[in-house]
Amino acid sequence: CPPALPGKPSPARPLLLRSPTPPRAAMAGGGDHPGANKRKREAAGRPKAPSKGAGPGDAAKRKKTYDAPAAKPKPQPVTAKDKRVAAKEMSESRKMKRKPNYNLEKELAVLWEKMRCRDVNKENRSKLVTEALRKMDGKYFEIAGSHVTARVLQTCVKWCSQPERDAVFVALQPHLLHLSRKKYAVFLVKKLIKLATKKQLALFISSLHGHVASLLRHTIGAAVVDCAFHQATPPQKRSLLLELYSTELQLFKDLTEQKSCSLLETISKLGLQKSSVLQYMTTVIQPLLEKGIVEYSIVHTVILEYLTIADKTSASDVIRQLIPHLTQGSSVVDGDELSGVAEVPTKSKAKKKRSSEPLLIRIMQTREGLKIGLACLKHGSAKDRKKIIKSLKGQNMKLALGDYGCLFLACLLSIVDDTKLVTKVVIDELTKQLKELIFDKNGRRPLLQLLHPLCSRYLTPTDLICLKYSVPSLVSKDEASESATKVNLDSKLDDVADKEPGGSEDTLVASDSKKDPFKRRQELLVKSELFEVLIETCIENVGQLLRTNFGKDVLYEVAVGGKNSFLEGVTDRIHVLHNAIACDAARPRTDDGDEHAFDNYHSSRTIRRMILDCPAFAATLWKTALEGKCKLYADGFSSMVVGAYLESPDSMVKDLAKSELQLLIDGGILKPQEHKAEEEKSAMECSSDESSELSDTDTGYHAKKAYKDLKSGKLVARFGTDRFRCPFCPEKKKLDYRYRELVQHVIVMGASKRPWKVRANHRALAKHLETDHTDAPGSSSMPLRQAEALYLSKIKRSQAGARSTCKPGR
Repeated sequence: CPPALPGKPSPARPLLLRSPTPPRAAMAGGGDHPGANKRKREAAGRPKAPSKGAGPGDAAKRKKTYDAPAAKPKPQPVTAKDKRVAAKEMSESRKMKRKPNYNLEKELAVLWEKMRCRDVNKENRSKLVTEALRKMDGKYFEIAGSHVTARVLQTCVKWCSQPERDAVFVALQPHLLHLSRKKYAVFLVKKLIKLATKKQLALFISSLHGHVASLLRHTIGAAVVDCAFHQATPPQKRSLLLELYSTELQLFKDLTEQKSCSLLETISKLGLQKSSVLQYMTTVIQPLLEKGIVEYSIVHTVILEYLTIADKTSASDVIRQLIPHLTQGSSVVDGDELSGVAEVPTKSKAKKKRSSEPLLIRIMQTREGLKIGLACLKHGSAKDRKKIIKSLKGQNMKLALGDYGCLFLACLLSIVDDTKLVTKVVIDELTKQLKELIFDKNGRRPLLQLLHPLCSRYLTPTDLICLKYSVPSLVSKDEASESATKVNLDSKLDDVADKEPGGSEDTLVASDSKKDPFKRRQELLVKSELFEVLIETCIENVGQLLRTNFGKDVLYEVAVGGKNSFLEGVTDRIHVLHNAIACDAARPRTDDGDEHAFDNYHSSRTIRRMILDCPAFAATLWKTALEGKCKLYADGFSSMVVGAYLESPDSMVKDLAKSELQLLIDGGILKPQEHKAEEEKSAMECSSDESSELSDTDTGYHAKKAYKDLKSGKLVARFGTDRFRCPFCPEKKKLDYRYRELVQHVIVMGASKRPWKVRANHRALAKHLETDHTDAPGSSSMPLRQAEALYLSKIKRSQAGARSTCKPGR
């Protein structure tokens, strides 16, 4: 207000009413006052106000601007359809601004939907793949990082040609380590590793040097390391593993190039300090255990090597942390157990089923995973073993049918003292599907472990070593020395086990187990009523069990009452089983195609073993099927059954058949076993040219049968373009041959002084190579018969030279 004039009263000051300041939240939210962005948009449409102090002439001085014609306003959408179209256009325009490859992604998605259909032929799919790769050329890295187009590139890598795949690998090779940590790109990296050539795989593994430990700790990158570990050669696997043992091995690449993969050998050869190696490996393993990255085979191998040098406290701590991971996922409720809930879609059910499967089931795919499970089972506490057993509920059949899961179940049945819990969770579930278990190669092993523990007839030497695995620091010196003496890989292991009842099973007993193994087996078989159900199943399927390769073993063990006949007299149903077997053998021979029990390869040998080991069965069979009929079964495989009565250690069994069989021996119809053994020995010593007429006939028949199995695919000899294996020599150190190497092996084995069956098998393989694999590299260089003739002439010349040097005067 102006100041008051002298002599005049001052004018009244006007009252300024100000509205209260709105809260910050109200301004931010909009409310009655427009926000800052809205005010800017409104101000943009108004002319700029003249600045203070500007004169009227200043506006004239300003340049006149050209007023552009006002744009026609877009018609506002009226109907619901127009609104949807307008919203879609707006969202696409925003995506194009945000994603530079948006149009490319749409085109690739259309191509992907076409190429992934099953009814697309090979030519059309290759065209679609080529077109998609052409569109992605130069942008592979951006495409691989996108969650939309990564699967498109993965499909293209799967179906494209090798030159196209090589181009993708070259473009992505500098970025593979970065992509290995991406959630969606990891599948593309794994696909590239699986389809990589030897050179590409070597390049990728060399790029992993120095990054194995850090990548293994990454929850996504660990899958890439494990994939590379599976595809790698033994030297490459060693280079990956040695990086995880010591800092020096991680820094200096030359130190990883050694033949030994064992940690103890590496420490001794390189002169490393055991304490520093243990400390470094602890820093590698501890994050894996904390994050739960324990489902990969490379992690299993590292943990097993760590346990070989760890002290008692460190080993116990690792096992204590492993057990919760092995049982995780078991508490999730399956879709079938939900009550009063609407049915969920199929995909959700499958996802729930996968999440309910414990990690223990998933790691039983490798021998290292089996050893990890056995270490937790043996060296964990009784409470830990109960947790493991409870986590197997509903998963026992899947475990029993696996190659390594069946061994884990066999060990579990041999060491857990709580037989009530084992019966409730494991035995009851296996009993419901007993027939499937008996006829399966792996499923029968837990049953055979209960009937005859650690029998070398049913378990390979490698399986026996796995079952007896234990952590060195957690086993006392006395137990370690005792178990070392009991690990016998010869065939005599079974004989030693027969002399000491339950002695072979002591090596599987856990450190805190107190129950007698004999009593444990009786409770699991008899109290659970498993043995009775087993007998009934054998009675119902006696003919099929006798004539199958795997079922005959279970039938034999049940019929004789298990190891040392410890189940004999438990039930009278065993005699019913003996009668069922004898009645099957008493049926007359027919030409319908069904082999007689005495003429079948498997059943004749099984019945022979029963006669030798079970006098009660021998008496039943004699009265039902053989008395007065021995002349009919005095040749072929059936002669082995008849001759078993004279070899029986029981005098009563010998007396039953002696009078009738002696007449056949005197008449030359039946040959005694001693005479047969001498004939076989002489046949082995003589060459193939000097064999008897009977031996030549048997050799030809067996060779035809073996060739039929090779041609039908029952026996496989070829595994690649120039990669072969001999299906009759699986125990040889060298398994893989080239074509020419296998031909040489076949000639040596077929023309040498070997048993007639070995010669017959390799002659059949020679015919198979000559007639069915003419496209193999090197097959046309020299005919097989010509090569065999050259080899035989070479042998004769060497033999003649050896004889000439032995003559006196030369």
